[in-house]
Amino acid sequence: MKLYGHPGSTCTRKILTILAERNAPFELVQVELGKGEHKQAEHLARQPFGQIPAIEDDGFWLYESRAIIRYLDEKLDGTRLTPSTLKDRALMEQWISVETSNFTPHAMGIIYEKFFAPMRGAQPDLARVDRALPPLTHALEVMDKQLGKTEYIAGQTFTLADVSFMPYVEYLFPSGHGELITGPANVSRWWNQVSNRRSWQITTGKGK
Repeated sequence: MKLYGHPGSTCTRKILTILAERNAPFELVQVELGKGEHKQAEHLARQPFGQIPAIEDDGFWLYESRAIIRYLDEKLDGTRLTPSTLKDRALMEQWISVETSNFTPHAMGIIYEKFFAPMRGAQPDLARVDRALPPLTHALEVMDKQLGKTEYIAGQTFTLADVSFMPYVEYLFPSGHGELITGPANVSRWWNQVSNRRSWQITTGKGK
Protein backbone atom coordinates (compact mmCIF):
# COMPACT_ATOMS: atom_id res chain seq x y z
CA MET A 1 0.00 0.00 0.00
CA LYS A 2 1.19 3.49 -0.86
CA LEU A 3 0.10 6.60 1.02
CA TYR A 4 0.55 9.87 -0.84
CA GLY A 5 0.62 12.69 1.67
CA HIS A 6 2.72 14.59 4.17
CA PRO A 7 3.38 13.63 7.82
CA GLY A 8 2.53 17.14 9.00
CA SER A 9 -0.82 17.20 7.22
CA THR A 10 -3.91 16.91 9.43
CA CYS A 11 -5.69 14.60 7.01
CA THR A 12 -2.62 12.46 6.38
CA ARG A 13 -2.26 12.04 10.14
CA LYS A 14 -5.67 10.37 10.34
CA ILE A 15 -4.44 7.70 7.92
CA LEU A 16 -1.10 7.33 9.69
CA THR A 17 -2.91 6.80 12.99
CA ILE A 18 -5.01 3.95 11.61
CA LEU A 19 -1.97 2.33 10.02
CA ALA A 20 -0.09 2.59 13.34
CA GLU A 21 -3.05 1.21 15.29
CA ARG A 22 -2.93 -1.89 13.09
CA ASN A 23 0.85 -2.14 12.64
CA ALA A 24 0.18 -2.23 8.90
CA PRO A 25 3.04 -2.03 6.37
CA PHE A 26 2.89 0.86 3.90
CA GLU A 27 5.05 3.19 1.86
CA LEU A 28 4.73 6.92 2.44
CA VAL A 29 5.22 8.88 -0.77
CA GLN A 30 5.75 12.40 0.50
CA VAL A 31 3.94 15.15 -1.40
CA GLU A 32 5.71 18.44 -0.75
CA LEU A 33 3.04 21.06 -0.22
CA GLY A 34 5.58 23.88 0.03
CA LYS A 35 6.74 23.08 -3.50
CA GLY A 36 3.21 22.89 -4.83
CA GLU A 37 3.50 19.21 -5.71
CA HIS A 38 -0.13 18.64 -4.73
CA LYS A 39 -1.21 20.91 -7.60
CA GLN A 40 0.96 19.29 -10.24
CA ALA A 41 -0.40 16.94 -12.90
CA GLU A 42 1.15 13.82 -11.39
CA HIS A 43 -0.70 14.28 -8.12
CA LEU A 44 -3.90 15.61 -9.72
CA ALA A 45 -4.16 12.25 -11.46
CA ARG A 46 -4.41 10.72 -7.97
CA GLN A 47 -6.48 13.45 -6.32
CA PRO A 48 -8.29 15.73 -8.79
CA PHE A 49 -8.87 18.45 -6.16
CA GLY A 50 -5.15 18.85 -5.53
CA GLN A 51 -5.32 17.82 -1.89
CA ILE A 52 -3.78 15.13 0.30
CA PRO A 53 -3.86 12.30 1.14
CA ALA A 54 -4.59 9.58 -1.39
CA ILE A 55 -3.84 5.87 -1.22
CA GLU A 56 -3.10 3.15 -3.76
CA ASP A 57 -3.82 -0.39 -2.58
CA ASP A 58 -3.00 -3.06 -5.15
CA GLY A 59 -4.38 -0.96 -7.99
CA PHE A 60 -7.29 0.50 -6.00
CA TRP A 61 -7.15 4.27 -5.62
CA LEU A 62 -8.97 6.26 -2.96
CA TYR A 63 -8.89 9.82 -1.69
CA GLU A 64 -10.64 11.82 1.08
CA SER A 65 -9.30 11.01 4.53
CA ARG A 66 -12.58 10.03 6.17
CA ALA A 67 -13.31 7.57 3.37
CA ILE A 68 -9.77 6.18 3.62
CA ILE A 69 -9.91 5.56 7.38
CA ARG A 70 -13.21 3.72 6.99
CA TYR A 71 -11.72 1.59 4.21
CA LEU A 72 -8.55 0.79 6.15
CA ASP A 73 -10.45 0.01 9.34
CA GLU A 74 -12.50 -2.61 7.52
CA LYS A 75 -9.62 -4.00 5.48
CA LEU A 76 -6.74 -4.29 7.93
CA ASP A 77 -6.21 -7.06 10.45
CA GLY A 78 -6.62 -6.25 14.11
CA THR A 79 -9.12 -4.59 16.42
CA ARG A 80 -11.61 -2.53 14.46
CA LEU A 81 -12.30 1.06 15.40
CA THR A 82 -15.85 0.89 14.05
CA PRO A 83 -18.41 -0.35 16.59
CA SER A 84 -20.17 -3.62 15.85
CA THR A 85 -23.72 -2.58 16.79
CA LEU A 86 -26.05 -0.43 14.71
CA LYS A 87 -26.66 2.24 17.34
CA ASP A 88 -22.99 2.54 18.31
CA ARG A 89 -22.00 2.86 14.64
CA ALA A 90 -24.63 5.56 14.22
CA LEU A 91 -23.19 7.48 17.17
CA MET A 92 -19.70 7.21 15.69
CA GLU A 93 -20.98 8.56 12.38
CA GLN A 94 -22.83 11.34 14.19
CA TRP A 95 -19.62 12.53 15.83
CA ILE A 96 -17.61 12.27 12.62
CA SER A 97 -20.28 14.50 11.10
CA VAL A 98 -19.97 16.93 14.02
CA GLU A 99 -16.21 16.99 13.48
CA THR A 100 -16.63 17.63 9.75
CA SER A 101 -19.29 20.32 9.97
CA ASN A 102 -19.16 21.95 13.39
CA PHE A 103 -15.61 21.57 14.66
CA THR A 104 -12.97 21.38 11.96
CA PRO A 105 -13.98 24.40 9.82
CA HIS A 106 -13.64 26.64 12.87
CA ALA A 107 -10.53 24.93 14.27
CA MET A 108 -8.82 25.19 10.89
CA GLY A 109 -9.77 28.86 10.63
CA ILE A 110 -7.60 29.41 13.70
CA ILE A 111 -4.88 26.93 12.75
CA TYR A 112 -4.42 28.34 9.26
CA GLU A 113 -4.08 31.88 10.55
CA LYS A 114 -2.10 31.35 13.75
CA PHE A 115 0.11 28.39 12.76
CA PHE A 116 0.39 27.88 9.01
CA ALA A 117 0.29 31.54 7.91
CA PRO A 118 3.35 32.53 10.00
CA MET A 119 5.18 29.46 8.68
CA ARG A 120 4.65 30.87 5.17
CA GLY A 121 5.77 34.30 6.26
CA ALA A 122 2.24 35.72 6.03
CA GLN A 123 0.39 37.88 8.52
CA PRO A 124 -2.51 36.10 10.24
CA ASP A 125 -6.04 37.32 9.63
CA LEU A 126 -7.02 37.87 13.24
CA ALA A 127 -10.58 38.78 12.27
CA ARG A 128 -10.97 35.26 10.92
CA VAL A 129 -9.68 33.91 14.22
CA ASP A 130 -12.19 36.03 16.14
CA ARG A 131 -15.02 34.70 13.96
CA ALA A 132 -13.94 31.11 14.50
CA LEU A 133 -13.62 31.21 18.29
CA PRO A 134 -17.32 31.37 19.31
CA PRO A 135 -18.54 28.42 17.19
CA LEU A 136 -15.45 26.39 18.08
CA THR A 137 -15.98 27.10 21.77
CA HIS A 138 -19.60 25.98 21.42
CA ALA A 139 -18.53 22.74 19.70
CA LEU A 140 -16.12 22.04 22.56
CA GLU A 141 -18.86 22.70 25.11
CA VAL A 142 -21.01 20.08 23.36
CA MET A 143 -18.05 17.68 23.28
CA ASP A 144 -17.33 18.28 26.96
CA LYS A 145 -20.92 17.44 27.89
CA GLN A 146 -20.70 14.21 25.87
CA LEU A 147 -17.32 13.28 27.38
CA GLY A 148 -18.80 13.72 30.83
CA LYS A 149 -20.92 10.65 30.03
CA THR A 150 -18.55 8.50 27.96
CA GLU A 151 -14.87 7.70 27.98
CA TYR A 152 -14.42 8.47 24.29
CA ILE A 153 -16.22 10.84 22.00
CA ALA A 154 -18.71 8.29 20.61
CA GLY A 155 -18.95 5.88 23.54
CA GLN A 156 -16.85 3.68 25.78
CA THR A 157 -14.34 2.59 23.12
CA PHE A 158 -11.80 4.41 20.95
CA THR A 159 -13.27 4.77 17.45
CA LEU A 160 -12.75 6.48 14.11
CA ALA A 161 -14.60 9.46 15.59
CA ASP A 162 -11.75 10.12 18.02
CA VAL A 163 -9.20 9.75 15.22
CA SER A 164 -11.11 12.28 13.13
CA PHE A 165 -10.83 14.99 15.79
CA MET A 166 -7.26 14.40 16.90
CA PRO A 167 -5.12 16.13 14.21
CA TYR A 168 -7.06 19.39 14.54
CA VAL A 169 -6.96 19.33 18.34
CA GLU A 170 -3.19 18.78 18.20
CA TYR A 171 -2.59 21.88 16.10
CA LEU A 172 -4.63 24.18 18.33
CA PHE A 173 -1.74 24.08 20.82
CA PRO A 174 1.00 25.55 18.59
CA SER A 175 -1.65 27.96 17.30
CA GLY A 176 -1.77 29.47 20.78
CA HIS A 177 -5.21 28.17 21.73
CA GLY A 178 -4.46 25.05 23.72
CA GLU A 179 -6.57 26.46 26.55
CA LEU A 180 -9.64 25.60 24.47
CA ILE A 181 -8.70 21.94 24.99
CA THR A 182 -7.21 22.00 28.49
CA GLY A 183 -9.94 24.24 29.91
CA PRO A 184 -12.99 21.95 29.66
CA ALA A 185 -12.31 19.17 32.17
CA ASN A 186 -13.76 16.29 30.18
CA VAL A 187 -12.19 17.34 26.87
CA SER A 188 -8.86 17.73 28.65
CA ARG A 189 -9.13 14.25 30.17
CA TRP A 190 -10.05 12.76 26.79
CA TRP A 191 -7.19 14.51 25.00
CA ASN A 192 -4.64 13.40 27.55
CA GLN A 193 -5.83 9.83 27.08
CA VAL A 194 -5.99 9.68 23.28
CA SER A 195 -2.86 11.72 22.64
CA ASN A 196 -0.85 9.23 24.69
CA ARG A 197 -1.90 6.27 22.57
CA ARG A 198 1.07 4.57 20.93
CA SER A 199 -0.41 5.10 17.47
CA TRP A 200 -0.65 8.87 17.96
CA GLN A 201 2.82 9.06 19.44
CA ILE A 202 4.16 7.30 16.33
CA THR A 203 2.09 9.51 14.00
CA THR A 204 3.40 12.72 15.57
CA GLY A 205 6.98 11.49 15.81
CA LYS A 206 7.01 11.32 19.60
CA GLY A 207 7.20 7.55 19.97
CA LYS A 208 8.17 4.32 18.27
